Amino acid sequence: MAEVAVYSNRDCELIDITGKINALIPEDLECGICHIFCQHTTAGLTINENADPDVRHDLLKKLDALIPKNESYYRHGEGNSAAHLKSSLMGVSLAVPVRNGRLHLGTWQGVYFCEFDGPRSRQVEVVFQTAESRRK
Repeated sequence: MAEVAVYSNRDCELIDITGKINALIPEDLECGICHIFCQHTTAGLTINENADPDVRHDLLKKLDALIPKNESYYRHGEGNSAAHLKSSLMGVSLAVPVRNGRLHLGTWQGVYFCEFDGPRSRQVEVVFQTAESRRK
């Protein structure tokens, strides 16, 4: 198992961690699965476009509109209920195919750490599983 360190600078932020994960792939792993897990309850993971930064902006703005930071019915005493809700909505784990020693993502895709309660220092767990090919 490996870890990726993530450092956020803002309250809500999408941080591209694709390169960090690709750098961890074992040299001998030609085909398999990369399991990525976020152990935080106010952050998440997603795969989305990594060519145009406006996509990240738009996604964060829509999440803020759907889940405002302050609501009169929030009860959680730490004041970060919106971050918990966004984390649940985005999810905390991904499974990405590995092909030819790299994450097998679409042309415009990247893996993003979704910070919803920053700025903070975070960790993401990464596990690689080899795919067994069988010949008949």
